[in-house]
Amino acid sequence: MKRIVVLLLIALFLTSNAHAEVKLGQVPPVIELKDELGGRIDGSPWSSSEMKGKVFVLFYVDPDVKDLNNEASEALAKEEFPRERFQSFAVINMGATWLPNFMISSSLKDKQKQYPKTIYVRDYKKVMVKKWNISDDNSDVLVFDKEGRLIFKKDGKLGADDIKKMLQLIKENL
Repeated sequence: MKRIVVLLLIALFLTSNAHAEVKLGQVPPVIELKDELGGRIDGSPWSSSEMKGKVFVLFYVDPDVKDLNNEASEALAKEEFPRERFQSFAVINMGATWLPNFMISSSLKDKQKQYPKTIYVRDYKKVMVKKWNISDDNSDVLVFDKEGRLIFKKDGKLGADDIKKMLQLIKENL
């Protein structure tokens, strides 16, 4: 009987940590997107462990609301932050839409031309939703400092004040 209770407690502990929420001031668990889970547009793998040594902005986007935070993207582009200290990722939540993958991939190639400094990544199985417990079917914006700690997070549309706060945090952490 003790053995069953211990096993149940261990299972409960493991499942509660599997969906750890990304919290301000903390480095989230590493996520790897490769093969059937996703990866970069060119097919190569992507890992959140790459988000160290620079300030990073990560857009996690449902293709159905792909334009929701265009104002934030434009504001970042206008800043022209130095590439050696700043990088942006757009991770596309491919599992959040009914649109076929080939259509989304075609659209991503156009976005890549529009925002050449952004690295585009596909998440086919909602890995970030499951592992980081971030908002699904939405447009999420996360900013990480040089050590990989989360310093800004917003689910949904960023307003003018949100964009101003995001830019200020990036400048302070460059």
